[in-house]
Amino acid sequence: MVIGAFPNTRLRRLRQSAWMRDLCSENDLTPSDLILPIFVREPETSPHIPSMPGVLRLTLDELIDVVHQAADAGIPALALFPTTPVELRCPDGSEALNPDNLICRAIQTIKSLNLNIGVITDVALDPYTDHGHDGVIINGRVDNEATIEILQQQAYIQAKAGADALAPSDMMDGRILALRHYLDDRDYADCLLISYAVKYASSFYGPFRQAVGVQQLSGLKDKKTYQMNPANSDEAMREIAQDIQEGADMIIIKPGMPYLDVMQRAAAQFNIPLLAYQVSGEYAMIKAAAQNGWLEEERTVLESLIAFKRAGAHGILSYFALEVAQNLSA
Repeated sequence: MVIGAFPNTRLRRLRQSAWMRDLCSENDLTPSDLILPIFVREPETSPHIPSMPGVLRLTLDELIDVVHQAADAGIPALALFPTTPVELRCPDGSEALNPDNLICRAIQTIKSLNLNIGVITDVALDPYTDHGHDGVIINGRVDNEATIEILQQQAYIQAKAGADALAPSDMMDGRILALRHYLDDRDYADCLLISYAVKYASSFYGPFRQAVGVQQLSGLKDKKTYQMNPANSDEAMREIAQDIQEGADMIIIKPGMPYLDVMQRAAAQFNIPLLAYQVSGEYAMIKAAAQNGWLEEERTVLESLIAFKRAGAHGILSYFALEVAQNLSA
C-alpha cells in the first residue's frame, strides 16, 4: 500500500454508529422546541380540512383532550386559530372584538385546565372579515391605521381572556408599538408580543385559508401590498429590526422551509428568540407525498424540523408537532 494513499482523517469514523452520531450531533430536536397550531370551531362547523389530512378543526370539548396530549408530550405552547362562522364575518371583522367569541372561549377553556402550557393567539382580522384580508379595506386598499385601531382592541380582548402571548400576523406598519402601548396602558405589560415580522406573500398558505374558512379573497386579489415580497431578504432584516425596536419579544419567520436563508441571516444578526412556522402548504406537501409512498413520513418530518434548528430557530410551529413530540418522548 502506498503511504498517503488514504487520508489520515476519516470523517466517516464519526458516523459509523448511532451513539457516535448522537454524540457529535450539532443540533438536537426536543419536544420543548415545538409549538402546536390548533384550529378551533363551533360544533356546527365541519372538522375536516381536505387539504390538510390528519389535521382537524376542534370544538372546545375536543380541544381539551388535545391540550392534555400536548402537555403530556412536553410541548410548551399552543397557537390558536378560529374558524369563524360565515354569518359572523363582516367587512371590518367586528367579531374579533367580541369578548365571548370563539377564540376567547378557547383561551379560557385551556386556562381552566391549569396545565403548564402557553397559549399564543393570532392578532389579525382575516378569520373575521368577509373579504379574507388581514385588515379593513378602505378606498381599495388595506388601511394601515384603521386596521391597527381594531387590532389594539382585539389584542386587549385576547389578553383579558388569558392569552400568554399575542402574535400579530397582519403585517401593518407600526402595529407592534401600538399594541405594546395599548396593552401596557391597560395593565398587560407582561403579555408577550410574538411578531410575525417576516411574513411573505406566499403560495404556501392555501390550506390554512381553507382551514379558517377563507374560501377566496375579495376586494383585493392578493396580499402583496402588505405581506413581503418573496424576492427580498434585506427587507426582512429591516422588518425585524423595526419590530424589535417597537417592543417585540420574539419574531416569527413564515413560511419556514423556503426561507431558511432568511432565518439564518436573522439568527446571525439579531439577539432575539426566533420561531419558524412550518406552514400549512409545507405540511400538505409532506403529507401528500407520504400518502403516495413517495417519502417516508416520519424521517422526512424530522429532517425538515432539524433544518429549522440548524438555521437558527429557537422554536418551530408545526402541524406535525404533537406526533413528533409524542415520538420523541416515547
